[in-house]
Amino acid sequence: MTIGVLFGGPSPEHDISILTGLLALRELQRGPGEAVGIYWTKAGDFFQIPATSEAETFLEGVPKGSTELSLRLGAEGGFYAPGGRLSKERRLDLTTVIMATHGGPGEDGTIQGALDMAGVPYSGPSVAGAAIGMDKWVFSSLVAQAGLPSLPRVLLTNDTDTIGFEGPYILKPRFGGSSIGIDVVADLTTAKARLVTNVHLARGCVVEPFRADLTDVQIAVRTFPRVELSAIEKPIRRAPNAEILDYRDKYVGGEGMVSAPRELPAQLVPGQSEAVEAAARRIVDVALVRGVARIDFLASDTELYINEVNTIPGSLSKHLFVTPPLAFSQLLSDLAAEALERPAHRYSAAGADGLVLRSANSISSKLA
Repeated sequence: MTIGVLFGGPSPEHDISILTGLLALRELQRGPGEAVGIYWTKAGDFFQIPATSEAETFLEGVPKGSTELSLRLGAEGGFYAPGGRLSKERRLDLTTVIMATHGGPGEDGTIQGALDMAGVPYSGPSVAGAAIGMDKWVFSSLVAQAGLPSLPRVLLTNDTDTIGFEGPYILKPRFGGSSIGIDVVADLTTAKARLVTNVHLARGCVVEPFRADLTDVQIAVRTFPRVELSAIEKPIRRAPNAEILDYRDKYVGGEGMVSAPRELPAQLVPGQSEAVEAAARRIVDVALVRGVARIDFLASDTELYINEVNTIPGSLSKHLFVTPPLAFSQLLSDLAAEALERPAHRYSAAGADGLVLRSANSISSKLA
């Protein structure tokens, strides 16, 4: 068995994706099979990297000794390495691919669709599940439709005249990660100005009431071989007076989410752990969760709200599965097995039997 690990990509979370990918690659290299690291550059190109690559080797771009790859679609699809003067191009014989692609086209369904068309089995969300998880407006709408607790969330555009609830407001990119591009503002005028000055809001912006009294609570879920929940964690902000749990709180520490400060397991009021777990299990169906995902909540002693779902979480949330303990090697093995046993998608041409074509007149006659 040869397992590929795909990471990087043209995303603001490119660097964190590298850390997650290298963690997974190094763990797989300890196992009995083969592991191949596939680096997706900021420019959108693919490279097979040397097995011993470290994080610092990506500071200048593609690590030395890497081999450029192409992703080919169709019946003979997959990742290909170019041939030399005396050799033919080589198709990477991958059993499956572990996805460590955070944000952007690596987590919104873009690369998932390409891999589907290339016939490459992969871990993590399907095209639909990825799209749901990336779109904060769609996700919150589904959560509300399912009757699950969530804060009010509205779209903000230049034509917005009223928000519908009192400020201060928290602004979030409609399509983006959980911490990049977040803004807290006092009023609607400032909020609309941010649409111009905050590049992360260019593709869309959602607005919620900013609640300083609520804290972050997170739980991970994996869907194979069965739906299982991790311990619940309460991330700790490095700055006690910080308005939000920011990018630095989550990732700046050398190992992605693994080294971030936290309370694990979280100490919650009676009954709240059970409420988090019940909501997380419901989100699996509502948001088409596949693989391993992290579900983020906002909570106080009396309130609990679903915030968002991270369909390919930092470090694949390996640090959260502590009750009972789950080895990272087992988590990766199960992700690979799910990719093979429960493909994200199978295309079908059922119903395209030629009946419409046989009964059609000339194309010219349809233009008359």
